[in-house]
Amino acid sequence: MPERRTVALVTLGCARNEVDSEELAGRLEADGWQLVEDAEDADVAVVNTCGFVEAAKKDSVDALLEANDLKGHGRTQAVVAVGCMAERYGKELAEALPEADGVLGFDDYTDISDRLQTILNGGIHASHTPRDRRKLLPISPTERQDSAASVALPGHGPVDLPEGLAPASGPRAPLRRRLDGSPVASVKLASGCDRRCSFCAIPSFRGSFISRRPSDVLNETRWLAEQGVKEIMLVSENNTSYGKDLGDIRLLESLLPELAEVDGLERVRVSYLQPAEMRPGLIDVLTSTPKVAPYFDLSFQHSAPDVLRAMRRFGDTDRFLELLDTIRSKAPQAGVRSNFIVGFPGESAADLAELERFLNHARLDAIGVFGYSDEEGTEAATYERKLDEEIVAERLARVSRLAEELVSQRAEERVGETVHVLVESVDEEGVYGRAAHQAPETDGQVLLTSGEGVSVGRMVEAKVVGTEGVDLVAEPLFQGSLAWSEEAGR
Repeated sequence: MPERRTVALVTLGCARNEVDSEELAGRLEADGWQLVEDAEDADVAVVNTCGFVEAAKKDSVDALLEANDLKGHGRTQAVVAVGCMAERYGKELAEALPEADGVLGFDDYTDISDRLQTILNGGIHASHTPRDRRKLLPISPTERQDSAASVALPGHGPVDLPEGLAPASGPRAPLRRRLDGSPVASVKLASGCDRRCSFCAIPSFRGSFISRRPSDVLNETRWLAEQGVKEIMLVSENNTSYGKDLGDIRLLESLLPELAEVDGLERVRVSYLQPAEMRPGLIDVLTSTPKVAPYFDLSFQHSAPDVLRAMRRFGDTDRFLELLDTIRSKAPQAGVRSNFIVGFPGESAADLAELERFLNHARLDAIGVFGYSDEEGTEAATYERKLDEEIVAERLARVSRLAEELVSQRAEERVGETVHVLVESVDEEGVYGRAAHQAPETDGQVLLTSGEGVSVGRMVEAKVVGTEGVDLVAEPLFQGSLAWSEEAGR
């Protein structure tokens, strides 16, 4: 019997990329490939790249070069680039990075096994020519679903596959294979984006917004719960638009309670919310539904009106603060995070002060700050009134220092609160998990002062007794001999 072909998936970038990698893993395993964790143990190393900003693109190139260094020193025979950077640059990336044996776009995903086998056999698969993926679907959202079957949509793999084609048990198995044993998993709610923020290139290579059907989201969630997942995080480029192409812009409000009722699931989290699209009904569901985390990942980006208009966004400091007041009036412990860009073309000293005014009053749990840089193909790259790099760097450092101070203060405000902590690691370094206001990898974590009766995947009720920067220290509230709560998320 011939030795099984082995493949390793190296994932960079956001949670959406993680979902895409698990779909690729499902396709490959269904076609007989053996998945291994380390690239050095694989015949083929597949690097799922990020193409969002320069730092992420550099990380992707570094990962490809690192995998290439393994060739000739172990099992690795080929290195293949997939993901957003590969989709965005195609042939250009292949020419600039000959170390990659293949550069595959989204259209190659359904035939990923054949593509890798061709490359492994020494053949060449022509790198794709990038195109504006916004033009692949109708302009009208309500006309898109009928065309979706003919367009590659990573992470939208079918469910209810015939027996033998799915990588796991049960009639609800999706075309997905988990790549780790974490009690947390992302579920793709939609792909693409219809917004035209002047600094963002994502819609050009991810395409127009298209929702997954609620039944697919539900079935995948049920399957994940069967695999031991306790928390799902709904991801897309813009979750607040979910359902608009299905004829119901309020579809998320009805889907969330159904997801929360999935057996075995402890917490449902929603990410990527647009402030301009927030609705009273959605706020109500996010703040009052058992097992749905009162968590708001709001994409503010700035708060000065002139800067926001130049970004082709909406709002201002006072409207944003009013939105936060509304959320906290319904759920005082609600978690809120956001990202901000400083040094945008035309940003004045007064604009920066306005952003700092917002940050000082917003009481955000997590803040990401980025310095503006031109992103090719975007409207903002053509703007005049660009700030000098030194000024952008100074503003980035200044606002980053403020953000660090403010999130530490917000963490201190939580001392004395009772939180429900999903345990994610138990080892000699301690017992760590996350409360409802903390998303994976971005928002800090909770250190439990005791690990008695606790294991990974448990939901522990605890009282916050201290802080370490943005992180919390919490003391479990014991129930009998176990430091955990049967109730989830709230």
